[in-house]
Formats: sequence, structure tokens, C-alpha cells
Amino acid sequence: YAFMSLLPLAPDCQVRKRRVDSGRTEADCPRLRPGTFWLTRIVLLRSVSFIYFVAFSVAYNQNKQLIGEHGLMPCKSYLNSVKRYVGGKIGVAALAYTPSVLWFLSWSDMDANLDGVALAGMALSGFVLVTGTANMLIMAALWVLYHSLVNVGQLWYSFGWESQLLETGFLAIFLCPLWTLSQFPRRCPPSAICIWTFRWLIVRIMLGAGLIKIRGDKCWRDLTCMDYHYETQPVPNPISYYLHRSPWWFHRFETLSNHFIELIAPFFTFMGRRMCAVNGAIQILFQVVLIISGNLSFLNWLTIVPSLSCFDDASLGFLFGSGSRRAVLEIQNEEKSGRSDKPSKGMLIRRVVNISLGVLIGCLSVPVVMNLLSSRQVMNTSFDPLRIVNTYGAFGSITKERTEVIFQGTLSADPKDPEAVWEEYQFLCKPGDVYRRPCLISPYHYRLDWLMWFAAFQTYEQSEFVIHIAGRLLSNDSTVLSLLQHNPFQGRDPPR
Repeated sequence: YAFMSLLPLAPDCQVRKRRVDSGRTEADCPRLRPGTFWLTRIVLLRSVSFIYFVAFSVAYNQNKQLIGEHGLMPCKSYLNSVKRYVGGKIGVAALAYTPSVLWFLSWSDMDANLDGVALAGMALSGFVLVTGTANMLIMAALWVLYHSLVNVGQLWYSFGWESQLLETGFLAIFLCPLWTLSQFPRRCPPSAICIWTFRWLIVRIMLGAGLIKIRGDKCWRDLTCMDYHYETQPVPNPISYYLHRSPWWFHRFETLSNHFIELIAPFFTFMGRRMCAVNGAIQILFQVVLIISGNLSFLNWLTIVPSLSCFDDASLGFLFGSGSRRAVLEIQNEEKSGRSDKPSKGMLIRRVVNISLGVLIGCLSVPVVMNLLSSRQVMNTSFDPLRIVNTYGAFGSITKERTEVIFQGTLSADPKDPEAVWEEYQFLCKPGDVYRRPCLISPYHYRLDWLMWFAAFQTYEQSEFVIHIAGRLLSNDSTVLSLLQHNPFQGRDPPR
């Protein structure tokens, strides 16, 4: 709908004529006016809930192996270390250091706790995704639940998209009424302030990504980075192979386009409704291209969410049936004629809350903007413990060749024997066997596979978890083996 949004009237608002018995014509669909965000709110809530559902699904399937009772980095041990650090008590200091509901649950079965948090998140996000309705309590619960996992996830939850989801989820709380579960709560219209906080988020995401590139690797300035990116990205997909083999001029075009999209297009947001919609369309199409080009987790799917705030009801009406469009048109007509309800006490309180949100985001944005302007820009960093406003960026430097950490084992009595047979373990998605077709799993992702990409250009001292994994493999540990696709020693003695 990148082109549709640029039409004088949104597709759903083009007046189509049809004959009636009397020979007269009448409008076949309501014509929505620009400037309201009732439908935008529904799209935003469903989009955020979709990302939450994926994130909690990843947590449910992988948390036990990564941070569970017998995981690679048990969160119980981490919480105990935090407890000792703050004086041995679970109080304000512990919550401030590691905000998590797990402090208040029994630690006798941490696996059950982790599953419970993930399942609760899946249930709540699934409800919002299906119904398109939510209130502040549901969205706040989702935010708290995911915060609880991120803050005990340690290295496994150290990716930039965790903070981005938490910031996006925090803003989504203020899209909703406090209690009501309705797609069109008359007494709680979508706040323009809240919509602009989403727009401010996409501006910061793109500028952060663009500036870190220009200030980073030289290949971004000489337009050669895309010669290497598809081959050396964390988890390529089948299409990455063909994109990597594109002609050199196409890679130059890609790099120039990237700079335009990340450094120029975000400013369209502040140039009126039509140009704001142009930026939204550009950013969505850009993220779709990135989704096609590699397995970048749910990062690009998540970045689409704030881009949707660039569109109002008139632009998004084509996504909805006539019933929803007529409901919005009725509200618009009431507001235009002055027949809408007078502001109640609750509505006035809500206005104060919305203004407070704007002030909060503005204040917390100061260090973020200073970071953007700094020649020593830092990406994917939080300046507040709740990760409400963060810095973003990706691929500031590009590796020029691909190296992989490969795990192998042998049953030979003498591993140093030249005749010893070494057999290779295969990960679920991480490249290993060069004859295996790359996987296609986005927006899902495997956290271990991603961290193995970082481990490939670090020393083992910087990636201690690699040594930990090797130790577990020597004992045929079922927990770690469940994170792999192929165990060459299945049904046999463990490797020596």
C-alpha cells in the first residue's frame, strides 16, 4: 500500500457510485477524513501483540535450555547473585537492579515459572492479536512479563531488539483505555501525543542505524558493504545466496538506497501528513526487503510497528471492512458537528496522562539525542533502567569474510591421532555444513545460533559460554543437545 497511501483519497474512501431503484446514485462506502487514528490504533495494537506472541513463543521454547534449572546460564543463580549484591534481601534495591516478577515466585521450580510467564504472555498477546482490542492493564501486563524475562536472560537476551520491543510495548500501553475492551472506545480517542511518540521512535531507530554506519565501517562510505553483507550476516536464508551474487552496481545501489532511507527519509515525518505517509511506506517496504534478505529475528517485523503510526484512518481504511469504517465515520461526523460527549473527569485525567507521557519521552530522549549527535555514538544502549527510551543501530561494521565456530567430537582413544575420526555437530539454523540449505525462520529465531555468530570473531575468553557448551557436549547433555539439530553421538558413548 506504499502507493495507495499517496492518493488524494485513501482507496476505501474513493466514492463509488451505484444505481438504486429510483435511478439516483449513492456512495458505496464511507469517506473517512484524515487526522484521526482509530483504525491506526487497532493496527498498532495487533502488530505489537504479534511481535509479543513471537517473542514469548521463542521464550517458551528456549528458556529452559538457556536460563532454566539445568540451562547454560540458570537465572536462579543470577538472581541469587543479585540478591547477595544488594544485601541479601529481596526489596526495592533488588527490583531496581533487576526488575522481574520472578522475585515474587517460588524458586523451587524455576522452569515452571519461566514457562508460566511465557504462556501468560502468549495468551494475552494472542487475545489482542485476534480481537484487536486491549486495555492498559493487558498491555502493561505484557510489558512487565517480557521485562521479567529480559532482565534475567543475561547474555541470551542482550540483543538490541529486546529493548526495542520493550520501548514499543511501553508506548502501546498508552494507546488503550484503562478498563474498556472495545475497538472504538468513544471516551478514549487515540492520543496524537501517543501517535507522535511512535513516530519519534521510528525516526530514532532509522537515524541511529544510518549514523552508526556512516561513522563506522569505511565500506559504508565507499559503498561496498553490500558486497559482503549477505554472506557474512548472522543467519543467512536461501535468498541471501542469490542476493550475494547480484552484480556490483546493484550492491552500490543498495548501499546508496540504505543511506537515503535511514538518513534522509526519517525527516519526512515532520513535513506534513502526505510526506509522513511517504516515510511510513518507505520504511515498511525497506523492512520487508530486509525480512526477505535474511533471518534477522523479529527485528525488522518490530520496526514496521512504529512505521504504521505514520498513517491515519483515511490511509488505513482499506484494511478494514465497511462496518469499522462506518463506525469511524460516525465518530468523525459527531466531532465535526459538535455532537460528541463533553469531556468527562476521566477524559480530562487521560489528557493529563497523555501530556505526562509526552514530557517523559521528551526528557528521556535528551541523552539519546546527544548520543545521536556524538562522534562516539553508542548503539543499542539504554539510559534508564526500564528501557523506556533507547539508542538503536545495526551493522556499524561489516565483516569481510565468514568464519564459524564448529563443534566436533571423536570416540578415538587418542584425539591427537591423525587417523582419529572427528564428527561434526549441526545447529538448528547456524551455518555449518556447507552442503546444507540455509534455513528460513524469521520472525522466529534461535538465540544460541545468533550468539555463535558473535563468538566466531571473539576469543574464547570473551565467549565463555562456548567452553560451557563444549563441556556439556562431552557428557551428551540432553539440555544442550535439544538446541542442536544433529548429534553425531546419539545412541552411542559420549565423545572423549
